[in-house]
Amino acid sequence: MDNQTRHKLKQDHFVAATTHGLHWAGENRRSVITTVVILLAVIVLLVGGAATYNYRSDAAANAFGSAMQVYTTAIAAPGEPVPSGTKTFASAAERAKAAHELFAAAASSYSFTPAGHNALYFAGLTDIELGQTASAESELQKLTGSMDRNLAALAKVALASLYHQSGRDAQAIELYKQLIAKPSETETEGMAKLQLATLYESTGRADEAKKIYAELKDKDAKGAAGEVAAQRLNGGDTGAAAQ
Repeated sequence: MDNQTRHKLKQDHFVAATTHGLHWAGENRRSVITTVVILLAVIVLLVGGAATYNYRSDAAANAFGSAMQVYTTAIAAPGEPVPSGTKTFASAAERAKAAHELFAAAASSYSFTPAGHNALYFAGLTDIELGQTASAESELQKLTGSMDRNLAALAKVALASLYHQSGRDAQAIELYKQLIAKPSETETEGMAKLQLATLYESTGRADEAKKIYAELKDKDAKGAAGEVAAQRLNGGDTGAAAQ
C-alpha cells in the first residue's frame, strides 16, 4: 500500500470518527449540555466552598487569637503599679469571664473550623473557672468525639476532673481508661495512668493505685511517668497528677 493510499485511509477514518462524534453529540445534545452544566456547577461550588472555608478559617483564627490574648492578660494585685496603656484584670474570675465571652462567641460563629473547636475547649475551661459546671460539661462533651485526637484527649482530661469534683468518679475513671487505651500527644498513656492512680488514691482505693504505680515504675523506669510512680511508691509527693 503506497503512502497516498495510507494517507487517504487515515483521512477517511478521521472523518468517519468526527462525523460519528458530531452525530452522537447532536442526538444527545440535551444530555451533553446538562452534564457540562452540572460539572461546571460542581467546580464552582468546590472553588467557592474552598474560598469560603479559608476565609472563615482565617476569621476563626483571629477570633480565637483575640480571646487568648484576653485569657493571658496579666492580673494586677491591688495597689500594684501598672504601666500606662497596659491592660490588666483585677482577678482571675474577672479575666475568665471576659475571655469566656470571646471564646464562646468564636466557638458559636466558627463551629466547623479547628480554631472554633479550640475556642469551645477554652470556653469549657473558663466555665469551670467561673463555677458554671453544667455549661462546662456540655461544652467539653462536644469535643470528646472530635476527629482531632489531641483536642479530644484534652477535653476528656478536663471532663474527668470535672466529674471527680462533682462526685462522679465512675465516669472519670471510664474517661481515664479510654485515654489509656487510646493515648495521644497531649495525653500519653503514662500520664493517664498517673491520673487514674491519683484518683484511686483519693477515693480510698490505694491498692489499685499502687498496682498502677508499680507497673509504670517497671515499664517506664527512665520516663517521667515512671519516675513519678517510683516517688509515689516511696511515699513522695510530686503533686497531684489528677485534680
